[in-house]
This record gives sequence, structure tokens and C-alpha cells, in this order.
Amino acid sequence: MDITQRIIRPVLLGSLCILASLSSFAAEGFKQDFDCFSIIVGKKASADGSVLFGHNEDVLAPVVNLYKVPGGGHGPGETVVLRQGGTIPQVKETFGNLWLNVPGWDVCDGYVNEQGVAVGSDGCPSREDDPQLTHGGILFWLRRLVAERARTAREGVKLAGALIEKFGYNSSGRSYVIADENEGWILAAVNGKRWVARRVPDDEVAVIANCYTIQAINLRDTTNFLGSADIIEYAVSRGWYDRSRDGEFNFAKAYSNPGSLTHPGNTGRMWRGFALLAGRKYDIHKQLPFAVVPEKKLTPQDLMRTMRDRYEGTEIDDPGQAAICHDGTRYSMIAQIRGWLPGEIKAVIWLALHRPDLQGYSAWYPTITSIPKAYVSESAEAGLQEHLDTSLTASERRKSPAYTRFVDLDNKARPDSSASAATLRAWKSFEQRNFKAQAEFEKNIEKTLKQDPRKAIKLITDHTAQKANEVFEKAGELLKSFKPKGDSKW
Repeated sequence: MDITQRIIRPVLLGSLCILASLSSFAAEGFKQDFDCFSIIVGKKASADGSVLFGHNEDVLAPVVNLYKVPGGGHGPGETVVLRQGGTIPQVKETFGNLWLNVPGWDVCDGYVNEQGVAVGSDGCPSREDDPQLTHGGILFWLRRLVAERARTAREGVKLAGALIEKFGYNSSGRSYVIADENEGWILAAVNGKRWVARRVPDDEVAVIANCYTIQAINLRDTTNFLGSADIIEYAVSRGWYDRSRDGEFNFAKAYSNPGSLTHPGNTGRMWRGFALLAGRKYDIHKQLPFAVVPEKKLTPQDLMRTMRDRYEGTEIDDPGQAAICHDGTRYSMIAQIRGWLPGEIKAVIWLALHRPDLQGYSAWYPTITSIPKAYVSESAEAGLQEHLDTSLTASERRKSPAYTRFVDLDNKARPDSSASAATLRAWKSFEQRNFKAQAEFEKNIEKTLKQDPRKAIKLITDHTAQKANEVFEKAGELLKSFKPKGDSKW
């Protein structure tokens, strides 16, 4: 079987992803395995006026690869072939983007495109058991098409909603975060052809674990809500919502797989996220709010601190409970999107590959022209073919030297609490220097863009490579610093 046949043949990756990274109903009740986590900060809730989007990706996968996907033009008659064989016309121009790829897993990738639109997601199982799908539905291609085509977050939400209504969402359920320099949106996709999206208020912060968080909706208010016209009527027809019994419509309560709303892995992480970001604790036994006004303006560093959290010292500190950062975390990203800066640098992604509590964040710009050598596994085109090739085993998936080193560092530091603490201190010191250097670098880029745009892009690419390579080299230094202890194999 050639690669083309393997790419377009019908597969059931949605089922695999549900088992590994979402949730399922088993005979004994609701079970949740691995857990992702997201934060969305409105531009009036951040310290510098940026929209912030933080995401920890948690999945049973051996590797994460980075690619710079180039933009480009496309000719008449070109199409995009979906996993299950459905097709859509290609657009005349697609946008370049930075792609965080988990090979073989259709719902785990993150993107930030050159327009400054970021997209990621969290699995949120629905109660839908009779989904409508056309040509097998859509899954992997949903976020990629948003990254390739959307100029704004709102445009991305509308595009994703149209694709869901046309093909049907081929997984239990999911909350997508789509953000730009002005807006952060949460789009709740339901298995089949229904969806709803809500805009995060500019002065608030929202968090998502692995359950729907959108509650009351008003589709007449198109500034803040978008979605399927029959979202309430369908819930009524299925017996999921009764106004006389339930009062005001609550999307999360109506459409969620009931076990997900009260699962301690979800309520605990959301409770902790609001405590760290908003400065207040809510009743963990009640439905937590969609978003809240934080007690202070938030920075990327505040999101880093939250993304590294493992409940340490709290009343719900339990080694058996999934925390915001836990053993399944494979990458952590914080997109900082600034509308007052030139398009070439308005979006910066603070990226930590592997578990962020033992890994350093560095600045990546989606407008770079290439990936630093230590982070390269293969070309973006080859990476797409490999990702879609379902015949490959985990051991056959390519990985970069950088990701291999970061996994080694985690494996060696984590068993020793003193080594873990020293490693995190080293990364925080490194990050402080990077944040101080960022403003001066971007000021110089603004000047260069006015004189020589091509040179500016080269400087952005070189700067990203320099900072990424510093992380790679620092990880190597930390690895060499560990001393054998007792019967350890270090």
C-alpha cells in the first residue's frame, strides 16, 4: 500500500484518541485517563494588553515534533482530502504557521499562524450517541484548516463551525480555543453536526480541563456567541433539557457526558487554575464559572507558573490525581498575541517541549522561515505524510535530538526531589533573562522592518534559533550535572 492510499483510507483514530486522551463510559462508570488544560486571558485582563492562550497537551504519545509550514498559493481544482475521504476545495492562498505535531494523534496538535491566530484544544466528551456524519466526518483537518485559512479568531470560529455542520465532528466532543490579538474564543464541538462558541470577555480569564465550560448562551448576541441554530431545540428533543425542570439553558449540563462535569480530575484542575490566576477559591463541589475577573493583570509568567502546577501544598494534593502538569504532559505553549506590534512579531509562542515543571520555555515566532537544526525531525511535508500514515508504530515515529534530550532530562531529574528543584530554578533564571531581552529585540526588529523587511525576518528566525538552542544546550549541561546516587543508573 503506498502513502497516498494510507492517507485517505478510512480510519478510526477518533476512537483511539478518546481512549487515550479523553474519557469514556465503561460498565463501572465514567473513566478519565489523560488530561489537557487551557487558559485564555482577555486583552484587558493581561498586563500588557495582549491576548494570552496557554495550553498543556497531555496524551499517551512518545514524541512531539515541530514544523514551520510555509504558506503558498494554490491552483484551480485543488482539494483537501479529509481522513475519511470527504473533500473540500482548496483556497487560493494558505497562511504559513508553526505546527506542534503529535504524530499519529489527530486531536493533539497546536498551531499559531503568521496572521497571529492560535488554535489548540481540550477533549470534552459529550453525551451524543447518535451523531450525524457526512463522508465520515472531520477531526484532524479541523484545526489545521483554521490555521491555514483564518485571518482572525472570529473567522476561524466561523470556519470551524461551518466544517462541523457540513461533515460532522468525528469524536465524542472537544473544546477548541481559537485566539488572536483581539479575541479569545472557546468553541465546543459535539459529536456530529452541532457546536456552540463563546467569546471570553476582554477583562476575564477562562480555564478548561476536560469538560465543557460554556453555560448560558444567547445566539442573538453574535458579538459574544456563535453556534448551531438548533442547539437548544435538539437538547429538548433528546430529553437533555427541560425548561420547567432545569430553568435557564446550560450547554455544559445539557450536552456533557455527565461523568466529565463532576470528575475530580476536571473540577480539581479548574479550581486550582482559578485559584492561581484569579486569586480566589471557588466551591469545588459546584459548577465553576465560565470565566472570572482576575485580581491582578496577568503575564505570560503567571501562565507558566500555572502550567507547571502539581497541586503542591494544597488541600487536594494527591499523587494519584491528575494535576495541571502531570506525567502525561507532552508540551506546554503560551501564545502571547499583541495587536500593537507589526504582524511579523505580534505573536510570540513561549514553548516548553515535554513537561514544563522540568523544562524551560523559550520564545518562538510563527513567522520564522525554518526550524533550528536540533529541533528538526524531517520536512513539514514529510511530517504531514508521516502523521497521516496509520501503519507506523510508535517506535517508527521520527523525533528530533532536542525532544530526545528533554525527555532524558526529565527522566533523570524527576526521581530526585533536590535535582528537580535545582532544574526548575535554573529554567526560571534562564526565562527571566529571556523576558528582559525580548523587549529590546522587538524594538530593534520594528526599526529593521521599516528599512529591510527581509532582513528583519532573518533576524527573527536567527533569534528564535538562538533561544531554542540555548534551551537545548542548557538541558545538556543539566544532564551532565547529575551525579550517580546509590543504585541509580544515572
